[in-house]
Amino acid sequence: MQREEFPDWHGTTIIGVRKGGEVVIAGDGQVSLGQTVIKGSARKVRRLSPGGFDVVAGFAGSTADAFTLLERLEAKLEASPGQLQRASVELAKDWRTDKYLQKLEAMLIVTDGQDLYVITGAGDVLEPEHDVTAIGSGGNFALAAARAMMDSDKSAEEVARAAMAIAADICVYTNGNLTVESISR
Repeated sequence: MQREEFPDWHGTTIIGVRKGGEVVIAGDGQVSLGQTVIKGSARKVRRLSPGGFDVVAGFAGSTADAFTLLERLEAKLEASPGQLQRASVELAKDWRTDKYLQKLEAMLIVTDGQDLYVITGAGDVLEPEHDVTAIGSGGNFALAAARAMMDSDKSAEEVARAAMAIAADICVYTNGNLTVESISR
């Protein structure tokens, strides 16, 4: 079967919310192939502890590609413990320049409880302007919903959960099976 004939994999909405000294990354569990839900309980948010420093990462895109990137990020964090920004920039540089890594189709949201970044294959390490960022199929829905709630009394986790519920109601590639990891510094 040629690539053009193969249905697209869809799924995943990942959101990162920084509020009140806490950062939360939440992700849904849906993986779809074309119009079919293949799995509804995938775990796309992970806690890493390279060098004894906790980092939470969420990924959207190809699972195998994302795990490759997570392994590379862990190696970068082990080389520069406690320096998420440096490790993220080094990963983005490698991703952009290494011919093998350039073919990887995934994006990451990472946090150490203080910094919050989106890392892309274009070599970008983006810090959100409004303490909210989102990626994946329903990312724009979740982002808009979370930004609307940032001035409320809700905690970071409450904002993330409510935004994901809104995204799940709108995006057919997002479900309500959430993995939520919280970290503070």
